[in-house]
Amino acid sequence: MKPAKKPKTTVSTHGEIRIIGGQWKRSLLPVAAKEGLRPTPNRVRETLFNWLGQDLTGLACVDAFAGTGALGFEAASRKATSVLVCEQDPSLCRSLIGLRTQLAANNIQIIQGDAIAQMGRLAAGSVDVVFLDPPFQSDLFMPALKAASRITKLGGFVYLESDRVWTNEEIAPLDLTISRQGKAGMVCYHLLQKG
Repeated sequence: MKPAKKPKTTVSTHGEIRIIGGQWKRSLLPVAAKEGLRPTPNRVRETLFNWLGQDLTGLACVDAFAGTGALGFEAASRKATSVLVCEQDPSLCRSLIGLRTQLAANNIQIIQGDAIAQMGRLAAGSVDVVFLDPPFQSDLFMPALKAASRITKLGGFVYLESDRVWTNEEIAPLDLTISRQGKAGMVCYHLLQKG
C-alpha cells in the first residue's frame, strides 16, 4: 500500500520579484498566483526609495495591503527600525512569514487581518512612512488614506499606489499634500507628505 501524499503547504507562484536595494538586495520574493495581486514594479520601487532616501535607519513603517510584501521588505532591507506588514490573505501571510524567517528580518512584524483596522490600533503620529496599495477596484482608498494620515508623523510620508491620479484637492482634508508623483503603465504612484 502506498503512503498517503502529504498536502502541499506552499503557495502556487506566478513568478518572483527581487528586492532591489539594501542588505537583502537581489533576494527573491515569490509572487503568488492570486487574482488581483500586483507587485509594485521594480522601476516604481526604485523611484520611491530614491525619493525616500536609500537609508531608512530609525524610521517606523507600515506596509498595508502587503500582498508580496515588496514595499515592506524593501523598507526593512534599507534598515527601517520597524516595519508592520498587514495582509488579509492567510496563504500570503504564511509566505511572508516564511520569507521573514529566511532573511532573519527581525525588524518586520507580520499581522494577518484588515489593514485599516490594524492601522486604527496604532497610536496617532507614530509612523514615519505608510505604504498603501489597496486593490484597484475597491472602495478602500479613502478609508485607507484617512487611517494612514492619522498614524503618520508630521512631516512623514504616505505612499499611495492607484489606478488613477489623485489631486491635492482630494487629499487636502486629510492634512496631506502631494510631494511627488509618477505613472508606470496603468500604475499611478504618489508620495504624500503629512502636515
